[in-house]
Amino acid sequence: MSKAEKYQGIIPAFYACYDENGEVDGERVEALTRHLVKKGVKGVYVGGSSGECIYQTVADRKLTLEHVMKAAEGKLTVIAHVACNNTAESQELARHAESLGVDAIAAIPPIYFHLPEHAIAQYWNDISSAAPNTDFIIYNIPQLAGVALTMPLFKEMRKNPRVVAVKNSSMPTQDIQMFKMEGGEGFIVFNGPDEQLVSGLAIGADGGIGGTYGVMPELYLKIKELVDAGRIKEAQDVQNAADAIIYAMCACHGNLYAVMKEVMKIRDGLELGGVRKPLPSLIPEDMPQVEKCAKMIDEAIAKFC
Repeated sequence: MSKAEKYQGIIPAFYACYDENGEVDGERVEALTRHLVKKGVKGVYVGGSSGECIYQTVADRKLTLEHVMKAAEGKLTVIAHVACNNTAESQELARHAESLGVDAIAAIPPIYFHLPEHAIAQYWNDISSAAPNTDFIIYNIPQLAGVALTMPLFKEMRKNPRVVAVKNSSMPTQDIQMFKMEGGEGFIVFNGPDEQLVSGLAIGADGGIGGTYGVMPELYLKIKELVDAGRIKEAQDVQNAADAIIYAMCACHGNLYAVMKEVMKIRDGLELGGVRKPLPSLIPEDMPQVEKCAKMIDEAIAKFC
């Protein structure tokens, strides 16, 4: 498998797995990993937004990644998101990830302070230097990070030979096209917004990394299959079904990640725990909507897969 091929496909963003006391549960991490292996996804993106990274300690994130790597048994491409609010802890996570043999590390830009681009580049390169034998993926999510990956910053980061990909979660699909064109042959760009996977793939994305992929991987695998086959109208139909489910899951009082974990408990028998504060937990009034979402997923899979 070439370097590019191991990143081309559907890569769920891995959910945080907690016990009843809200602590990271290694057995539950392994159960989710094995579940995703069985579903046939390309890999997992560990420690990102879906992994509640900003609400976890460095120790939490290390423990999660260790159990993912144990259960994956080399059957998944593993990307570890290692960004923290300071460089030192980000480097610590990068060194740890490399020691475990992940395929790549990834990082958002520093958040809160709006740093100049030369400082962002330094932050990313410092993290990359802590894992000198591991691919580096830039995570562009301006709507949450507060800063965007501009073309001058992208060109500066391309001077680092370990930078092999961009996870692009900005909304304009044109950004995917621009990063693909500027990145050149072999450079990987992932579609980030789940709601527009068809559009992202059509304009050149190599695959997708998504927060709702884990709860309904069958639908996203089908979208990728249909787009690859040039059956765009059919892919659009599946995308519309997936989007309707996303909108329904977002209609609860509880956070989206809490909803998806509960849906997976209903559909797959997986116990993944809740979410950490300040993310809002489910309330009893959410359960009819959660059950509706689980049924919508079942119906969509039966119809399209």
